[in-house]
Order: sequence, then structure tokens, then C-alpha cells
Amino acid sequence: MNMEVTCLLLLTLIPFHCRGQGVYAPAQAQIVHAGQACVVKEDNISERVYTIREGDTLVLQCLVTGHPRPQVRWTKTAGSASDKFQETSVFNETLRIERIARTQGGRYYCKAENGVGVPAIKSIRVDVQYLDEPVLTVHQTVSDVRGNFYQEKTVFLRCTVNSNPPARFIWKRGSDTLSHSQDNGVDIYEPLYTQGETKVLKLKNLRPQDYASYTCQVSVRNVCGIPDKAITFRLTNTTAMKNATFQITPDVIKESENIQLGQDLKLSCHVDAVPQEKVTYQWFKNGKPARMSKRLLVTRNDPELPAVTSSLELIDLHFSDYGTYLCVASFPGAPVPDLSVEVNISSETVPPTISVPKGRAIVTVREGSPAELQCEVRGKPRPPVLWSRVDKEAALLPSGLPLEETLDGKLRLERVSRDMSGTYRCQTARYNGFNVRPREAQVQLNVLFPPEVEPSSQDVRQALGRPVLLRCSLLRGSPQRITSAVWRFKGQLLPPPPAVPVAGEASDHSELRLDAVTRDSSGSYECSVSNDVGSAVCLFQVSAKAYSPEFYFDTPNPTRSHKLSKNYSYVLQWTQREPDAVDPVLNYRLSVRQLNQHSAMVKAIPVRRVEKGQLLEYILTDLRVPHSYEVRLTPYTTFGAGDMASRIIHYTEPINSPSLSDNTCHFEDEKICGYTQDLTDNFDWTRQNALTQNPKRSPNTGPPTDISGTPEGYYMFIETSRPRELGDRARLVSPLYNASAKFYCVSFFYHMYGKHIGSLNLLVRSRNRGALDTHAWSLSGNKGNVWQQAHVPINPSGPFQIIFEGVRGSGYLGDIAIDDVTLKKGECPRKQMDPNKVVVMPGSGVPRQPHPQLWGPVAVFLLAWQR
Repeated sequence: MNMEVTCLLLLTLIPFHCRGQGVYAPAQAQIVHAGQACVVKEDNISERVYTIREGDTLVLQCLVTGHPRPQVRWTKTAGSASDKFQETSVFNETLRIERIARTQGGRYYCKAENGVGVPAIKSIRVDVQYLDEPVLTVHQTVSDVRGNFYQEKTVFLRCTVNSNPPARFIWKRGSDTLSHSQDNGVDIYEPLYTQGETKVLKLKNLRPQDYASYTCQVSVRNVCGIPDKAITFRLTNTTAMKNATFQITPDVIKESENIQLGQDLKLSCHVDAVPQEKVTYQWFKNGKPARMSKRLLVTRNDPELPAVTSSLELIDLHFSDYGTYLCVASFPGAPVPDLSVEVNISSETVPPTISVPKGRAIVTVREGSPAELQCEVRGKPRPPVLWSRVDKEAALLPSGLPLEETLDGKLRLERVSRDMSGTYRCQTARYNGFNVRPREAQVQLNVLFPPEVEPSSQDVRQALGRPVLLRCSLLRGSPQRITSAVWRFKGQLLPPPPAVPVAGEASDHSELRLDAVTRDSSGSYECSVSNDVGSAVCLFQVSAKAYSPEFYFDTPNPTRSHKLSKNYSYVLQWTQREPDAVDPVLNYRLSVRQLNQHSAMVKAIPVRRVEKGQLLEYILTDLRVPHSYEVRLTPYTTFGAGDMASRIIHYTEPINSPSLSDNTCHFEDEKICGYTQDLTDNFDWTRQNALTQNPKRSPNTGPPTDISGTPEGYYMFIETSRPRELGDRARLVSPLYNASAKFYCVSFFYHMYGKHIGSLNLLVRSRNRGALDTHAWSLSGNKGNVWQQAHVPINPSGPFQIIFEGVRGSGYLGDIAIDDVTLKKGECPRKQMDPNKVVVMPGSGVPRQPHPQLWGPVAVFLLAWQR
């Protein structure tokens, strides 16, 4: 039979959001989560908070509605989002971040837009929970924990940790927890103005028992399953020293930067030690101990120098003061090796100068290559050279440090990148040399890299016979200019397009003009742009083929089930994307294929001129319950086939009310038509089919298939094997129905096969005055390996639910099943058993009627357009 094609105006069916837009509707969005969240809650300012442990996987999904289907883009505040995850522009995009880091916490925005109205923006705050390893420092030092310690009256142990949420601190000596109240010799407090969370353990007036192991334990109370962490420190009476340095300070009062006879001179010596206060210094001149005099003074703790620094001051420098001075640092009474530094003072001792070698002021290298920046230091002694960035104050050096020391004045960079380009500063250090104003110089690093162009890829559509202009533009590159541009069509070289020169400027783009789009000129165009370092390509796909259809996902109740044939129909709706961009659409090619099948049914659907926003509709009939289908839809113009759109349609059993004419529940959908398990019973009903049932199930009980006889068809049943006992009940409760008629009829199929069958009861739960359950129907005992139908009249007095109650019999061969439950207004049919509805299981010899084919006699095509 030929399918009927009709044209209708859907003015009363389709809401209009803007003139000429048809069924186009603005985007709406909602964020849901599906990752390893610890908790998702609404906080006290009504914003959604997603809590997750650092290192776990973040999964956020932006569910959208609207037509055309909105495009989704994820962004994030409090930092760049693009370097943490790739921004997206696809439907229902799921944002997935593997091994999320604390820096990726913040507010995430889902922006959905489809060109109709304003974009929809939803957000959620992601709170990343973490607990770092604690760091223990001693006596206001910033270095790591020392392996040794010392004997002193008072010791400070500072424990610092970074965490979210704030950590709780526990101090232990050995295995004993310390507190103010239990030990007067300790004090625990939080210092002011500290980075991170810090607790200080102060040991006052060290006692013999204080020389022990101390543990700082930090905890976030197992939030997100994060375990406690700890660090242990051994307090002993040994010592440590390192990093001996010196400084030469000319006469400060006379603001001199050179050593001059007749002026004052100060030599300083310092070592890093634990504890700093225990360090003693001794000065020698030319191998002999330096003797104090009116012109030679030794001081300690100079306020202008680091703490616990020893200085030797020479007043009114004489020629006889020239010589070699040695500073020796030691710990009296402790077996620690002494540290020493040597300083030579003579007429040749001069402050440093720094400069860049000739030809090295500008260093130019290709991206990915090594680079060496060099500054030369002269003077005696020669101090270290410190390197830093100039034009990017906030930027760190490639080493990750803001300042880097080099002894030979060379900064070596491995595999430079474009972000390393810029000016670098080299300057003299004020230690191990003259303590004067640093001398500095600058080196420019230029990193050459290939061009970046736009568009990297572009789809160009135009009607046959119309012109097209293709343009490839340079975004960035080093050097920032185009030295050559080569165009190709389908891989074949094209003649160079005529250039449009701009006086005094280097070209930053290349253009190619096509006078008319034809079948022969349609295809792939490539523009290769070079800048002497490398090249980049713009790709253009030029054609006159139509854009893809836009499936309409907001069709109300698209599924229609047919209880008699176990089939369903589906209302497929769509609009055509940008129909005026190319030649008019003449027809659509529709292909429908059942999933897991190879063959497909194909139909051509002719159409009149399709306008933007026009809703097109086609009803697919005779689809098999509960199968899903792949639908492909391709527009055709005079050019030929356009872009195909595909989607999967699933059978979804609607939650029906008794007012609907077709309200049979086949239990094919996981939602089981809104039925729920009773929480007060002993066990639950189970949804299964022949493919999902337990292969080790008990024989001689239960149905092999559902009422349709197909292995894919689902039904509900009770499993009466262990641990079930005699009299155990399972209750399946329907949705709540509002009574709008005096009489209703409940029709359903049951299967009660097995020698231990108990009972199947139908109850009605009235909701007008509390919950009152009344028996409406009951059946017990073995009824054979056959599906049978029952019609049960009920007359509820108010809102009601129906309940299927399965009762376990005396043994395990007592499985009971139900299928195809229908609730209709009015009285039940007088004939309680429809012979066409009795289905005998395999082995009975009763044949089943064949199923209809995919395409039945009803197929409707609708066009809707209204201005």
C-alpha cells in the first residue's frame, strides 16, 4: 500500500518563540554529575557544590533542550580552563577530567546556545579535597627537616600542611599525644601570618625526656576517604652546618664601591646552621689569628646582614692590612667539621662588572632547540650571576624559579618554547664578592616558530552557480609574516592567486576566489602558508550539498505502543539546517535499521520547498517492542545527497493514566511504567527476559519467554528459590491514579507453573483516607506452562494504586510471572478469557501468529510552516 502524504499547518500545536522561527526554541540546560563525587549538595547560598577527591575523575554532563539542538561549551572561572580540559562544542557534552588537581577546582559553566534567544548558562562549584604531606621545619628555618638537631633551652617545631578542608593537627612524643594540660613543658599554638595551615610545638627549657621522636599528624577526618598523614622528627643534641659565604663591603659612610686606603672596609662571614646561635667564628690573617685593635674590630649580628653573621672591620685601611683573611665557623664542643672561607684583600681586589659578549645580545633559535644566554663577569673576586625575566615579571624561569644562580654566567635552556621568548636579566650577586649595588645586563631571546592560521578547517556551502571567497589568515608566528602561500585543489597545485599589496606592510593572509560553485569545483581546497620557519594549512571543504537535518528531540510522547501486536510506532520530527544556504531540498532518504541487524528499510520522502524553522514529521510504524532502531535521514538537492543525520530511537514505555486509550505496560522499559517495589514486603519482583534469566534457574517452573514469545521481551516474576521461605511476599505497586470514573478494569497476563506455586493476589490501595489495601482478585496453585489472561473489575472511591502480590509456596518450584498489564475505564468484558490471548509455551503445538513487517499501512508525513 502506498503511504499517504499530507500537508498540515501546526499553528495550534507548535509554540512560536520568534517570528519566522517555526519550532525553533531557545536553549535550556541542566548540569548533572556522574563521576567519583564524595557528595553533591546545596550549600547555604543555594549554589550547587560538587565535592571530589584530588586525583579522582570529574564527570559533569550538560543536559540541554531546545531546537536546533543546542551546542555546549564548558568554561571555568578562577583560572584558565582550556589548559585543563578541551573546550567542546557538541551536543549533551560530558566534561571529563581524569586525575583532577586542586587547581582545577572552581566554578564550571555550561553554556548552551543554538542561535535562538539568549544562551542558557548553568554552573556548579567543584570543591577538590586534598591533604598534602606535612612539612616540619625547625627554629624558624625554611629548609626541609634536618636529620640531626642540638641541645638548647627552647626549641620550636613548626608543622605546616596544605589541605582542603582545613586539617586537624595532633602532636605526639613517641606514641603519646601532647597537650597543654598534660605537659607544662610544651606549648602548642598557631602562629600569625603563615602560609597554609600551621601548628607550632614549643619545647620550653629542654629536659632529658624531650630528646625523643616527635610526630606531627594531620587529618581531614577521612573526608572523601583521604587518610591521615604524618611526619616524624628526631630531636638529638648533634649539630649541622653548610653554605659558607662571604661579603666585602667598602666604606658605607662614604658611599664607596671600591677598596681605598684611608677608608673603612668590612669583611663578613656567614654559614647556615642548626641552631644558628651556636655557631662561633674565628678570623685569621695570613694564617695567624687576627688580633683585635683600635683599627680591627670583630662584631656579630650586624643588623644590615643575615642573622648570626661575623664581621671583621678594618678602620682607616692601611697598606699593611692587605693580605689573605680566613673565616672559620665551628660548633664548640661538638664533633662537626669546621667550615671556612678565604678572602684576599689587595690593590687588585676590585668590584665586578658585567657585560654581554659581542654578538650575543640577541639570541635567535628555533622552537624545540637548546639555547645558551651568556653574560661575562670581570672583577676580583668574581661573584655568581643571577638570572631573571625582565618583560614578564610574573613569569618564572624555565627551571620554575624566579631567580637562578650560575657560576659561569651562562643560562642554559633545553628545548625552548615560544613562551620563553623575551628579555632576560643577568646581574651580579651580592655574596661571595662585593656587597655593592648589583651590576646587570640584558639578553634578548627570540624563539622562531611556525605560523598559526585560521581557519584550520572550514565547511563552505553555496548554491550551484554562486561565487565563493576563501581566505586563510595568519594568527601568529615568528617571524610574523607570510613568505609564501600555496593553494591546492584535491591535492593538485593551483596557479597563484593575484596578491593585493598593502603599502609598507607584510601580507597576513591569502585569498582564493571561485567564480561559481559547480560539481567539478566542489571538493577540498588547501592553503599552505609559510614564514621561513615552517608552515601551516587552512582546509576548506567547498560544496553545494545540503546541511544535515536537525532532529527534534522535544516531541511530546513520541512512542505509541500497540498491545495487540506487541509493536510500537514513533513520531520522528526534524527541521532542515540552513535550507537557504544551498539549492532547495527535493526529498529525503530515510533508512531505518534495527540495532544488531544488518538489513535496513529505505524510503524516499518527497517534500515541497522547505523553509527555515519548518517542522517536518514522519511516523515510523510497526517497530518491534522492545527493540531500538537507528534512523538515518539524508536530504537531496539538485547537487545530490547532502549531509546525513542519524539518531537512535528507543522504546520507552510511558507512564500512562487510565484516561489514555492505550495504556498497556509491557515492562520493556527499565522504568517499568512507574511501578515500584513495596518497601514493607519480604523480597522484590524481578524484571527479566529469556536472554537475561539465570541459566541455572530451577527447571519446571516459570515462563521461558514473555507473552510475545520473543527472547527479547520482558516480564515481571518472583524467584522462589533460597533464601525465600513459605509465605514470603513480594509486592509490585503501580503509580498513583486519580479516580475519574466509577468502574475500572485491570487486565493482565499471568504465568503460574510449578508444583510449589503459592498465590498471586491483586490488591487495590485506596488513598482517599490514608492507605487501605483491599483484595480484588486471588489465584493459587499450578496452572500449567501457559500464559493466561485475567480481567478484574475494581471501583475505587478515590485516588488509588494497584498492587500485584506474589506469595511463595511450599518449595522452590513456585515462580510466578505477570506481563501486559492494562488499566482501562469502564467495566471488564463479560468473556473473561480471550482465546486469541492464550499463549502456550513451546512444546504445546499451538502456533503463534506471525509479527507484522516494519512498514505497515499507516505512515503520515506532516509539514508545518507559519509566519
